[in-house]
Amino acid sequence: MSERSTTQPSDHALFDDIRHLGRLLGDVIREQEGQTMYDIVEKVRQQSVAFHREGEAQQRRALDRLLQGLSRDQAVSVIRAFSFFSILANIAEDRHALRRRHAHELAGDKPQPGSVRAALDKLRKAGVEPAQIEEFFSHSLISPVLTAHPTEVQRKSLLDAERVIARLLAERDQPLPPRRQRDIDAELRARVTQLWQTRLLRFTKLRVSDEIKNALSYYDCTFFSEVPRLYIELEHDLDELFPREDGQAWRLRPFFRMGHWIGGDRDGNPFVTAETLAYALRKQARTALEHYINQVHALGAELSVSLMLASSSPELLALAEASPDNSEHRKDEPYRRALIGVYARLAATLRQLGDADVLRHEVGQAAPYPSAEAFAADLRIARDSLASHHAAALAQPRLDPLIRAVEVFGFHLATVDLRQSSDKHEQVVAELLATARLCPDYSALDEAARIELLLHTLQDPRPLRVPDATYSDWTRAELAVFEQARAARRLLGEDTIRQTIISHTESVSDLLEVLVLQKECGLFHGTLGLPGASAELLVVPLFETIDDLRNAPEIMRGFFALPGMVDLVQKSSALQEIMLGYSDSNKDGGYFTSNWELHKASVALAELFAQLGTDHGIRLRLFHGRGGSVGRGGGPSYEAILAQPAGTVGGSIRLTEQGEVISSKYANPEIGRHNLETLVAATLEATLLSSRGKSGDAPPRQGVRTGAPLPFLQAAAHLSQVAISAYRDLVYGNPRFIEYFYTATPISEIAGLNIGSRPASRKASQSIADLRAIPWSFSWGQCRVALPGWFGFGSAAEQFIADHPDNGAELLARMHKQWPFFRALLSNMDMVLAKSDLAVASHYAQLVTDTRTRKQVFAAIEQEWQRTVQAMRQITGEQEFLQSNPTLARSIRARFPYIDPLNHLQIELLRRFREGQTDERTKRGIHLSINGIAAGLRNTG
Repeated sequence: MSERSTTQPSDHALFDDIRHLGRLLGDVIREQEGQTMYDIVEKVRQQSVAFHREGEAQQRRALDRLLQGLSRDQAVSVIRAFSFFSILANIAEDRHALRRRHAHELAGDKPQPGSVRAALDKLRKAGVEPAQIEEFFSHSLISPVLTAHPTEVQRKSLLDAERVIARLLAERDQPLPPRRQRDIDAELRARVTQLWQTRLLRFTKLRVSDEIKNALSYYDCTFFSEVPRLYIELEHDLDELFPREDGQAWRLRPFFRMGHWIGGDRDGNPFVTAETLAYALRKQARTALEHYINQVHALGAELSVSLMLASSSPELLALAEASPDNSEHRKDEPYRRALIGVYARLAATLRQLGDADVLRHEVGQAAPYPSAEAFAADLRIARDSLASHHAAALAQPRLDPLIRAVEVFGFHLATVDLRQSSDKHEQVVAELLATARLCPDYSALDEAARIELLLHTLQDPRPLRVPDATYSDWTRAELAVFEQARAARRLLGEDTIRQTIISHTESVSDLLEVLVLQKECGLFHGTLGLPGASAELLVVPLFETIDDLRNAPEIMRGFFALPGMVDLVQKSSALQEIMLGYSDSNKDGGYFTSNWELHKASVALAELFAQLGTDHGIRLRLFHGRGGSVGRGGGPSYEAILAQPAGTVGGSIRLTEQGEVISSKYANPEIGRHNLETLVAATLEATLLSSRGKSGDAPPRQGVRTGAPLPFLQAAAHLSQVAISAYRDLVYGNPRFIEYFYTATPISEIAGLNIGSRPASRKASQSIADLRAIPWSFSWGQCRVALPGWFGFGSAAEQFIADHPDNGAELLARMHKQWPFFRALLSNMDMVLAKSDLAVASHYAQLVTDTRTRKQVFAAIEQEWQRTVQAMRQITGEQEFLQSNPTLARSIRARFPYIDPLNHLQIELLRRFREGQTDERTKRGIHLSINGIAAGLRNTG
């Protein structure tokens, strides 16, 4: 490895890593499974590579015969081999991305797009003033929200081993003595052996507690170190590029915070209760406090400053005197004595909030901290004392990042959202009203009558609950969640739980119902319509379907037109958060229409709140419910944020991070920091450059109302109308489609993967409407169709060009070149199409036994795919997939020879299973193939 240079990396370094890891895997297979099995794996690999290189039909038939001739046990071993190769290739690619980034930095080139430095450089060149930057950070909130949506197929045991392999690859990049090189290779072999001898599949379904623990593991490996570093590096860049007029260094308030749904998301998950919410909050507090305890312990070792050699501030000396440490050995070491006292208080706080004890017991007794701010204040005393006595350098490595961590994470770690479906809220409110004899059948009321009754309830200071009355288990359980939220806010602080999200919001009454539930549980104070009324939790509507998105502006307009509502929101936080659902809108209306309706809803909501902001000072914050796959709103976050309409970001954005996206973005700390930085950079640019225009071909944005030239908007509306018609004609209009979907994809088998605690469908039916968006997208990705990421666009573009023969094609090309929304949409579609393979998909179609169904549905898919590819080539001018992203194109091409055998073995095992070979080994092989394909494609759900 010593001959490799990190200053001028080429793809040779990547292929070196892949070959090295592949050789290690081959050696392990030979050792563990024998030479015969190794030869079979190698023969499959060689034939698949040859087919992809030369494309001969004869080679394809030979590969098919080889795979079909494998015994069940041989098939399982081949699946495991190719699955692990994909996993190892992912690690190598991630390492190479970091290698290239380092080389870019070392070369002294201009900052990479997506970095905070590049964003600030753009702002400076655009004439943005320091005062504008200060205003941005004074009210901004940028928050990735981790969810437990079931798309991460890998077990935590495997993810942990992969982290070690990634670390070893990074070390292998450095000039090393031969002995250390041998040690690294030996350790790599050990970890590959560990992978091979670790089962890929979970035997049991994940519990909510497992999902909580999995999410929290990313704090120790990434968030605790990289979030403080993000702040520190950002402040350094601001000092350099935007020096303050008063000469003071930049010190930013905590604008970047983490969020969670895990433990609070009850929508469709009966296993999330008040108890699991309490468990999640205890585990979060414990995670934060244990990190602080470990850091304070390490600080005690580092800050061995003696009063015989350096003075300390009176405040630091007082803190030392308050410590229970009376050791004669440390009487001249005030920092150590002070930190021993801090440690003791943290230990007491851990027992109180985290229901746990410290591993290293404290010296003496101390009272717990009343708040994270009180802890931070003690740390600042130590920092200020060091700074004022020529020892500021001692604070930089650990104390400064720790203070920043406490400011960001507090004792609560991350804000947990509550989420529940609107019909479940309605059910509780209906029972409360009926038991109170105010309305025998609330659900039978029309919308106007519901609003009138709910307003009356909020204007009455008395609660609805009747003492000693008997309520259903469901109602008691739902109210218990809100009561737990109230208790948590009192114990851990207001940032512990800030939002309650209403899935499937369809009316104004859906929002009022949640205010009534807050009132019943002590989270609503005062009387609606009278001065001082406030709600502790933000009521966040989630608009998901196409109709819901279209109705969103009118629903919010109606909500704020209610008597007392403006005053209530002003008093509560002067902020209205609205969540936009990418997944269900896509399943409802297809890829293009979903994105277009999200775009239109964002513009209309921004326009409404621009007026509310002018009149009443109420701000809008959008929360983007994006998944991993493009069909669920996935794709590069930087481009997605920049593609938002002008006026819709406004310095604040929350977005979900789900399933396999969490591990791919945050398992490696360096990659994690880059992804966190990307969110900040994009939000800065989208907010402060939105009214100034951008360099290059994109014209200046033209205000909130349009966001693009009128011809672009008219063309998008035309495209959407045709696209949704084509999509719905197939998915909802073709009576044979459901049979095809459930037969030609592994949807039924995905439900048995044990990758999440939540059921795959909302109801026990095979209706597409009832199916959750995650298994919908996951299934289409497995059979290499990826239908949710493109279907309908080809028909739309073809029809538009036919209807506008003079300038239709030219207009679409200009839209791609000049409109960030359209360019990002087509860029994501390009990636999806590059990962699709209609030849492989045709083999899945053979699983459909009814010939007419198979031919009719697959022909519709194939024809639309061809139309979409043709449209993409005509609009972008690129004749190959990912022509403008050669790195990703090479990556995908290199993966196909290793994914295709998994697809073909999956098809063969599905055929055997459905013909009656229902033994556990065959079923396991199918699940392993799902796992391996997901690893190879990376963004699965």
